[in-house]
Amino acid sequence: MASIRARSDTGLLFFDIRHEGVRCREQTTLPDSPANRQKMSKVLRNIEKEIEAGTFNYRNYFPQSKLADRFDPQPKASVVAVQSLGAPVVPVVETPAFADFAETWFAEMSVGWRRTYAATVRQIIDSRLTPKFGKEVVGSIRREHILSFRSELAKAKGRKDSTLSPRRINAILLVLRQVLNEAADRFNFITPTQRIKPLKMKKSDIKPFTLEEVLQIVDKVRPDFQNYYTVRFFTGLRTGEIDGLQWKYVDFERRLILVRESFTWSELGYTKNDASQRDLQMSGPVYEALVSQFAATGKLSKFVFCNHDGHPLDVNNVAKRVWYPLLRHLNLAPRNPYQSRHTAATLWLASGENPQWIARQLGHSSTEMLFKVYARFVPNLTRQDGSAFERLLMQNGASSNSMPGAIVPPNPSHVSKENQNV
Repeated sequence: MASIRARSDTGLLFFDIRHEGVRCREQTTLPDSPANRQKMSKVLRNIEKEIEAGTFNYRNYFPQSKLADRFDPQPKASVVAVQSLGAPVVPVVETPAFADFAETWFAEMSVGWRRTYAATVRQIIDSRLTPKFGKEVVGSIRREHILSFRSELAKAKGRKDSTLSPRRINAILLVLRQVLNEAADRFNFITPTQRIKPLKMKKSDIKPFTLEEVLQIVDKVRPDFQNYYTVRFFTGLRTGEIDGLQWKYVDFERRLILVRESFTWSELGYTKNDASQRDLQMSGPVYEALVSQFAATGKLSKFVFCNHDGHPLDVNNVAKRVWYPLLRHLNLAPRNPYQSRHTAATLWLASGENPQWIARQLGHSSTEMLFKVYARFVPNLTRQDGSAFERLLMQNGASSNSMPGAIVPPNPSHVSKENQNV
């Protein structure tokens, strides 16, 4: 006798029917609930009627089932869902375990990724997603499971005994979302990630150095790092870009730094994105620093800034042994080395440089990111608060009193007694 049952491991409903002497179990992605049982019962009644009438076609109800070939050696046009006589659609799919599908997805997608991003995704799958969802079939993962997982991540320990940041949690859920969305497309089920929004992240604080602090740092740093920090502070190069800078990309004749590669995770590779491929103009201090640096490492290594063996600098080692000790020595608030990039941007803004030129120097595709990140520095540093317009009027003799139709403010001494008593 046909029946509707629930799996003990996942709680999902399945059909249990007997056809031509064979017991058939067909899985669905529907959780066990009275409403879903009622939907499936309508479909099951139609199946029983057709079996009794001898018109039942197994493939019409279960097109993806392995048993369809047994009952119908000549496959007919595939039907994508269980449906009969106006009965509600009930998806019937057999999906792989999450661990297996995640491996397939990673192998197919990672071909087009940068090595650093592939390593990040690999770590997320291995340490977070597979331990949680590995044994579950992808079609059985529901929205409430993801929300519960997100709550667990919010309580999990991160670095230095702190909890995971919203940024990290969003990164983990993004990979989960991508895996499940791809599975939903391939196996024809509704992705459970719909309507799950990323957590709100605290806006990172920009703490650039003043020009006086920059000059102090460059003056007091170890002599073998003076050129390095001069270039960092006055070009806005990212850490990977300056560490991966090679002499073949330094054009002394045209005073240009050609940003073409980046050194990250101990490997030379493409820059962060296409916009990061740029020709960066050298200012006077940068030009002089690179000329000095060429005398030191031009014949030692293909890299502009390198260690004694000619290899690129170790970013963590430089930060630990040079950068942070120097800030402590100068009694400057501790800030990560990336603030040198923000410093270059704010100094350019302070000097009144064209925002489009600044965006190109930083490797931004437009000025949108520039004003988004440095919005609070623009009025103070470039004096874009109306005073520039006032100076323009004064320089051209267009003071408020000399302009035609100008309104002259009243002199309190000329106000009549009658008006004073009003």
